[in-house]
Amino acid sequence: MLGKDRIEGDLISINKKLLPLSWLYGLGVGFRNLLFEMGILKSRSFSTPVISVGNITVGGTGKTPHVEYLIRLLKDQAKVAVLSRGYKRKTSGFVLADKDATVRTIGDEPYQMKTKFPDITVAVDKKRTRGIEKLTSGDYVKDIDVIFLDDAFQHRYVKPGINILLVDYHRLIIYDKLLPAGRLREPIESKNRADIVIVTKCPKDLKPMEFRVITKAMSLYPYQQLFFSTHEFETLRPVFQNNQSTQTLSEALADQHVLLLTGIASPEQMLLDLKAYAKEVTPLAFSDHHNFKKKDIERINEAFSALPSPKLIITTEKDEARLKQVEGLSDEVKSHLYALPIKIQILLDQEKAFNQTIINYVRKNSRNGLLAKKPDDHKPKDSYSSGDRPRTISFRNN
Repeated sequence: MLGKDRIEGDLISINKKLLPLSWLYGLGVGFRNLLFEMGILKSRSFSTPVISVGNITVGGTGKTPHVEYLIRLLKDQAKVAVLSRGYKRKTSGFVLADKDATVRTIGDEPYQMKTKFPDITVAVDKKRTRGIEKLTSGDYVKDIDVIFLDDAFQHRYVKPGINILLVDYHRLIIYDKLLPAGRLREPIESKNRADIVIVTKCPKDLKPMEFRVITKAMSLYPYQQLFFSTHEFETLRPVFQNNQSTQTLSEALADQHVLLLTGIASPEQMLLDLKAYAKEVTPLAFSDHHNFKKKDIERINEAFSALPSPKLIITTEKDEARLKQVEGLSDEVKSHLYALPIKIQILLDQEKAFNQTIINYVRKNSRNGLLAKKPDDHKPKDSYSSGDRPRTISFRNN
């Protein structure tokens, strides 16, 4: 395996006993993909620019932070909409988020994005083609310039203008296996549908040699472009308190005993990162998109009460959305509970090239041409600049 000693927290685990079942699973997925390739099942294109962000693995690859990166990049220049499935919401059909939207009505990730970016359009619909139709019909919202599809790489009924595939640096798909032996939801060859591949959660000091090794190992086609990203921790944000910390993460966590409370697919890397700042980090992990029940709240209260002082609780933004709507958290927990926002940084001086690709696609295909009237600005607001190296990018079907 690539650089196993170098990749901190390598998280791939293969259950060889289940490989025969993976072979059968692969037959089913392969047959479905063949039906799309033969045109028996139809993929539909739209006149409005559509950019899909997704993966082919079970578990978090950082889809929501990357969608938020795209939102920051374009929200001041174009009318942006995000369309998600709204996983585990308690509603059905098409729902357009408004000021009364909750986790129950639209799901935790869409709620997180609508809360952070109240001026953009956020909608949920399991049937993405129907959702796009409603967003572009003019009946719900006017003059959408670009639609970001959250977690839609496998939703092949839509043919996006740009298809972005995210691959976890610690779970490189080239070394993984299909479910249930591994964590792949599709064969590795499905990466060929991507226009852009981003290796996410990379170390900030990714070396040029590693870049070359991974680039060769990914074996992409000339029409595909490869980028590398990492995440930057922002300032801790109180979940229930009004005060805002101005301390850096290292200052806030110095000598602290931290309870890391997560309901996400892959909390391991976050745990590794926080251990570099805090005196001690105790994980309390629940399943992805977990709906916290009474017994879970009691467990949280007890776990935090048992920690020595000084102490605090850190959770993700996605979990924050759900925790704010539960009952039973102790006053002690509420006063010490913080969310840790993250932002995406494109590595290896590729930020401008990536941004230029997205902007050019939307500018060329937007019906309203708003971007054509704006001056070029290739940085998302509050982004982390990493250089201005030019690069040419082309797509098969654009």
